[in-house]
Amino acid sequence: MKNNFFYNFSLGNINAKPSNNSETLSQILYGEKFKVLKNQKNWVKIKTNFDNYIGYIKKNYFYKNFKPTFKIKKTKSRIFIKKKNKFLPTKNYLFFASGISVLNKNKRLIEFKKDRWIKKSDIVKIDHLEKDFLKIMKLFKSSKYLWGGKTSDGIDCSALIQIYFYYNRIFFPRDTKDQIKFCKRKKGKNLSKGDIIFWKGHVGICLSKSKFIHAYGPKKKVVVMPTKQTIELIDKTANLKVKKVSNIGNY
Repeated sequence: MKNNFFYNFSLGNINAKPSNNSETLSQILYGEKFKVLKNQKNWVKIKTNFDNYIGYIKKNYFYKNFKPTFKIKKTKSRIFIKKKNKFLPTKNYLFFASGISVLNKNKRLIEFKKDRWIKKSDIVKIDHLEKDFLKIMKLFKSSKYLWGGKTSDGIDCSALIQIYFYYNRIFFPRDTKDQIKFCKRKKGKNLSKGDIIFWKGHVGICLSKSKFIHAYGPKKKVVVMPTKQTIELIDKTANLKVKKVSNIGNY
């Protein structure tokens, strides 16, 4: 394996194979650390440092020496460019939990990359710990469902759970099949706030005993639904029973 690199674009797809037509398995955020396993024409096979995820990204010039000192606390932070002493908004963003370093700053903005600026109010220190998972989950309410996605522009069920841990830089697997193996089974049958409910290929979390949030494919977005109704609906429409219940407070 080669040296550590850091992703220096807003967002990239991690594909199953070195091809644009290949399935998108996950995504990689600005400032995310990875190792290069193999070079293959216009692609590199990588392994992410946070969750050991393996796949292919487009080959490019990536950061080698980079130390994120801040991270994005908003669902997305608009990027500005400077022209003739004026800061102009672009159509591009940095997404929630992305890690950045500060090159320059003024009263309102910070420069995180050459001539790329974001609002100071959109960032917190990299070691900021958000213990209230509700705050993070609710940021993604109504976000579009996207297989392999991990931002407010598109997110899948397992990424919705993982993004809380990635923001806090606490290890947690990316895919449902790995999350269910990693998580400890909860004792007792009564559901409560913070309970992570697993089905085969699906996961979500209880905001309270009676409310449940998940990135739900059939609804094509992140939705809050009654917990009991959700369990019954998934059983009825997908013929899937609950496989395991854990709790976010264990990790």
